[in-house]
Parts: sequence; structure tokens; C-alpha cells
Amino acid sequence: MSQTTPSRPFDVAALFPQLAPLARTATRLHPRPGSPTPRDSSVGGPLLWPAGEPWPHCDGPHEWDGVNVALSPEDVRVLRRSRAAAEDRRRRDPQEPWATPEELATEKRIMAGRPWPEGAIAMLPVAQLYMRDVPLLDRPAQSEADLLQVLWCPFNHPEHPRTALFWRSEATVAEVLATPPEPSAIQFDTYLPEPCLLTPELVTEYPDYLELGQELQDQLGDWSRWQAAAGVAPDSSYEVAPQELYMDMLSTSPGWKTGGWTRWGLTNPVPRLCQECGTEADPLLTIATTEWNGGSGESWSPEEEPANPTPLIPGTPPANFTMIDIAGGYDLQLHVCPASPNHPHIELIQ
Repeated sequence: MSQTTPSRPFDVAALFPQLAPLARTATRLHPRPGSPTPRDSSVGGPLLWPAGEPWPHCDGPHEWDGVNVALSPEDVRVLRRSRAAAEDRRRRDPQEPWATPEELATEKRIMAGRPWPEGAIAMLPVAQLYMRDVPLLDRPAQSEADLLQVLWCPFNHPEHPRTALFWRSEATVAEVLATPPEPSAIQFDTYLPEPCLLTPELVTEYPDYLELGQELQDQLGDWSRWQAAAGVAPDSSYEVAPQELYMDMLSTSPGWKTGGWTRWGLTNPVPRLCQECGTEADPLLTIATTEWNGGSGESWSPEEEPANPTPLIPGTPPANFTMIDIAGGYDLQLHVCPASPNHPHIELIQ
């Protein structure tokens, strides 16, 4: 099923011409739960990994934080299935129990936890993107690669998972690794992505408000400029802070995406310079907790999406289709050096 972002309420570049040369194309990935194969672009799905190539591991450190219970990936899958079944049962008949004795026993057994792992940890698949599905993917210069694979260690390093990027050509993979290794335990269940298929969509973005010059920020904060928009009445709730209309609906799209502009909010903008050569790094992939937020953020909800989507399991946001949670609701944005694919990428939490 296609996913279509609703048209923006304003042609913001026509209203503020200085924005026009700053437009960039981003690809919203729109992950939704499914059953991907290694030949599909996916989040949390199986990778087209060569059978003869070592699986990536993280050497740590993976020290116990004294709080979280270590669970295996299969533990997490069992808990999710159990809680989703209970939620579905209650949705069909509110008089049904929140949990059966069998479900309670299973949860008690699993939540007893696993031993905290020692040594190297097998990394988890996070995303696989084929350029046939995401043609504007920013692959390394002079490369014939047509497939990006992203994995991470399911432990904090120090405040988010450590990621690894691999570019390869689909045609060179003759035999696919049938059973990739998995870590014996993970630190957070929200670091295990739910397998999702993608329906990529191109959208136009403009810089985050915090990256604009003072003159343009002042213009965006002038309510009379918004009132002058031909044929469109701006939402009067933005009159006190008109720039928030730009921030909420007209600049950067929320959710999983490739390319586009960097989103800010947790901090003010900071330089994203390659530590090897000092070149400004480009946004590659945004790994998002939710596809959109409540309130004004729902203007980014695809036209095909139900007005009030049901959470996959109780206690999760309705638009948290991947079941990932980054630092309590933020995004992990990966940036890469355009000068060399061998230079380390940048991980940015916002």
C-alpha cells in the first residue's frame, strides 16, 4: 500500500523566496510491520549478507547498568506477540482478562532475565535499503554499490546503540547467510526493530529553523507575512509564535528518512564535520522513534493512515511501527563523509 504525505498548507518557498535555493529532497521510508525477505528493503528484516563474510560484532564495553534486565531477542519477540494478542483480545471484548495465567507465567519467566553477556556481541540488523527502492540514496562516490545495510549493537555506547554501515552490490551476493548470529541478550527491548517493509516517498524539505540566518528567522516570526499568503488562512493558534508553523509543518519531515535536512531540537545545531578530513558530512539515514508526533505533527501522517491508529502493543505510541525507542523518544541521525566511504560516520541524537 502506498503512503502519501498530505500536501503542505503553504508553498513556503513562494512566501519566503530565500528558502527556494535551500530546498532538498528527502525520502520518507514509511516502515510498516510486515514479513520482509533478504531481497526486500526493510527495517529490522533479514539482510542480503554473503554466506562467506563474517557477521559484524561489537567488542564493547557492555557493562551492566545495574537497572535493566537482559533479554534475548527471542524473549522480546515472545513478549511482543503475547502482549499484542492480549490487546487484540481486549479490543474485541473488553470483558476479557488483561492476561491469561499462561501469559503471566511466560512473562514472569522471561522477565527473570538472562546473564549479562561477556565478550563480543553480534550486531542486530536495523535497516536494508536497495537503491532500486531508494534511488536518491547517497552512496559513496565512484562506487557501484546498490545496497546499504545498517546494523547496531543493542547496548548503549554511551547513550545510544553503536552503528555500522555496509555498502555492497546485490549482484555479487551468490549465497546468502541463512542463519545470522544473534546476541545472547540485549540491553533494551526497544533496540530490537520490529520487521517492517517500506513504501518510500519523495518529499521536499527546507532547513530546520535553527539553521537559518537571523534575517530569515525574523521573517518567519512575522505574523503579517503569513497572513499575506494568497488564498490560505493561517492557523491563528500560531499567531504568538509564527515560526512554529514553519517548524511543525514546512521544514523537515518526521520519521524514518534518507537525505534531506538534519533535524534539531534536543540541542542547537553543531558542526557535523568528518573527524578524518574536516569535510561537512551529509545526512544519510534518520532512525526515528515515531513516524510523527501528536498535535500539529499529525499533519505528516500519510493520507492512507487511519485517523487514530492503534498502538501495536499497549504503552507504545500509535506511530511507533518499528518498536524502536531512541533515548526516550528522539531520533538517531547518521551522517557520512562525502569525501570517502572509509571515513567514520557521525551519529547524532536529536
